[in-house]
Amino acid sequence: MIQQSDFAVEPWCLRERSLDLNILAQSESVFALSNGHIGWRGNLDEGDPHGIAGSYLNGVHELRPLPYAVGAYGYPESDQVVVSVTNGKLIRLLVDDEPFDIRYGELTSHERLLDFRSGVLHREVQWVSPSHRRVKVTSTRIVSLVQRSVAAVKYVVEAIDTPLRIVVQSELAANEALRDLSDDPRAATLLCSPWQPLSHSSRDSRVEMIHRTERSKLIVATAMDHVIDGPPTTTTVTESNPDLGRVTMTVTLEPGERLSFVKFVTYGWSAVRTQEALRDQVDAALSTAMVAGWDGLAKEQSSFLDDFWRRADVEVEGDDEIQQAVRFCLFHVVQASARAEERAIAAKGLTGNGYDGHTFWDTETFVLPVLTYTMPHAVCDALTWRLSTLPFALERALELGLKGAAFPWRTIAGSECSGYWPASTAAFHINADIADATIRYLHATNDEKFERDVAVHLLLHTARLWRSLGYFDRRGRFCIDGVTGPDEYSAIADNNIYTNLMAQRNLQNAAEVCERHRDLTDEHLLSDAEIADWRHAADAMSIPWDEELGVHPQSERFTEHQVWDFAATSLDQYPLLLHFPYFDLYRKQVVKQSDLVLAMYLRGDVFSNEQKAANFDYYERLTVRDSSLAASTQAVIAAEVGHLDLAYDYLGEAALVDLHDIEHNTRDGLHLASLAGMWTALVAGFVGMREHGQSLSFAPRLPKALTRIAVGLVIQGRHLHVEATSCVTRYWLTEGDPLELFHFGEPITVSQGDPIVGHTPIDALRPLLVDTPTQPVGREPIHRALENQGSSL
Repeated sequence: MIQQSDFAVEPWCLRERSLDLNILAQSESVFALSNGHIGWRGNLDEGDPHGIAGSYLNGVHELRPLPYAVGAYGYPESDQVVVSVTNGKLIRLLVDDEPFDIRYGELTSHERLLDFRSGVLHREVQWVSPSHRRVKVTSTRIVSLVQRSVAAVKYVVEAIDTPLRIVVQSELAANEALRDLSDDPRAATLLCSPWQPLSHSSRDSRVEMIHRTERSKLIVATAMDHVIDGPPTTTTVTESNPDLGRVTMTVTLEPGERLSFVKFVTYGWSAVRTQEALRDQVDAALSTAMVAGWDGLAKEQSSFLDDFWRRADVEVEGDDEIQQAVRFCLFHVVQASARAEERAIAAKGLTGNGYDGHTFWDTETFVLPVLTYTMPHAVCDALTWRLSTLPFALERALELGLKGAAFPWRTIAGSECSGYWPASTAAFHINADIADATIRYLHATNDEKFERDVAVHLLLHTARLWRSLGYFDRRGRFCIDGVTGPDEYSAIADNNIYTNLMAQRNLQNAAEVCERHRDLTDEHLLSDAEIADWRHAADAMSIPWDEELGVHPQSERFTEHQVWDFAATSLDQYPLLLHFPYFDLYRKQVVKQSDLVLAMYLRGDVFSNEQKAANFDYYERLTVRDSSLAASTQAVIAAEVGHLDLAYDYLGEAALVDLHDIEHNTRDGLHLASLAGMWTALVAGFVGMREHGQSLSFAPRLPKALTRIAVGLVIQGRHLHVEATSCVTRYWLTEGDPLELFHFGEPITVSQGDPIVGHTPIDALRPLLVDTPTQPVGREPIHRALENQGSSL
């Protein structure tokens, strides 16, 4: 568990002032660097000690057969598992023949700093060796957000008070031994020695290595080179073998003298290109990086982030820790996606191997909404990747006896990787989540090329899936039976409200977009009758309602099930999925994450205010939040129905899921969707942003602890800024033509220049239900108001 005191609370960085080996794996995730293509965990430069030694390339995986005790039709045959690629971070140091290892000698100071504005990880260490030699080491690490294939380390060794014989070994290492730290089934599968060497070479201070995976047949090329600055007596030796490349620097430093060098590392991979082509690719990238030099890379990185923060920063006054956390969250969302370029955005990004590196519906529903309004090009790339996997989805639908496309529940390369079908194959809502992200992006950007090249095809095939999966019952309702919604504690249910409402929107939007592009849909044999049938199904969609309780069951008969015995469930039995059989969970009223609450956010247009308040109150008593996705969604609706202090508590939980290791599994990688959800909790929750077609509306409601929230948004090429306080909201543009918005339902037109000021109606601050909803015993969120008393210490 990461304690709050381990990180200083600062607005633009994350600073670790001492090193705790007990939480080393967690801090490696927190201090990870990535650009969406390359991911380097925040391992110590010298490699040991470490929790999980991870270096990743987006999309690089190995295949693993999925064994079944009893096979059945339609089960996936193999899994795709992320594998650590060649480690280019390693820099080993020997001081008078003593290996620099913080477990020995005396560590007199150790500080790491992740800078959200410069985009680098800085480390400064002073160490006294077992033979009482004092040395200072500083390193700065960068994974370039501009040069996609490039990462680099600037490393400086300084003698303090006596002459030191220094040996530095800068390495590329493949097939490193891995440690399994977890028995949690949500953690990753470890594959030992997945890489087959193809070639290696070395010259001057440059090393190249090329490897291939045995089953997936992916080829990865890695290269490194160095710019060395040391005393004239510095000598350098370069060597390579199939799994290790090394540049060794040797020098004697007098007190105050330094050995400094920059290590440039480049990566490339492909399933189709030759090893010679990949070798040339990483060589070219290395040459470009070295021409830019360290200062050039750092300047590019800073400029990239300056531009991002200028349009997308979130300012929070009243809680310094939340201010730091939201920038930490946004920084990692940017890192996961900036250069993903038509590859998946995984649940852990590239910060760890949790969930085997798979991407889920989390991306479209939690991560892409943030990127839509902050870095829209990344959304275009992510959805274009989904389109590239359409052949797998079409094939999967045929295998299941359905029309259209059945997109996978979890995947890396596009095919289904989950062998547990009730929580995967049956979770068809992934189709509607993809469609939802597609429409949101179109409304926010007016990207006509994307609509023709990508959106039409995604919407058409997802709509066909729903019409094939559902049916009209004898009362004329369109029903979708036997599916699993986002709440994985309620599987194989009929008419799950989240699934039905999102499918309804999918069908409606598919009809609209396909009618605009009939010249493109002819090749898919789409007729006017089929489009009309989509609209009929959407209009007749079944939405369950419990008249007696006055709430919506999250699926048919859910509110008639036996309520879980929360009083008899001890705190150490959470998460429930690790201590109880799914059979017992599926037939009880207990909720992992409330998909009905999520539906009230994403489809708020179909619920009255009174229904939202009653539903929220009912499902709060059943929701145990065994998913990190739960808190941000509950924060949004808690704020909307007026329970602002409760929303503030949930905001803190979403914000600090990794900084405080709330789920006890940050070691496996960051919870990217929860980090993105924190932005949603602030912007959709307290600032009250909702999407209505191509228009945005705002209804700010701030908790007492927060005095001001200011957000930057990108909408249809404009840069919009919204500043909310308890009484007034100001809207203005810094770029683009005037924009029509809604403030508490009233239309306003925002332009560059003086802000438009809107006042907060008094009635908007009153809760719709007087009593604050309660949670299952022991599953209440941490009370943020008390926690916040020490947040600035």
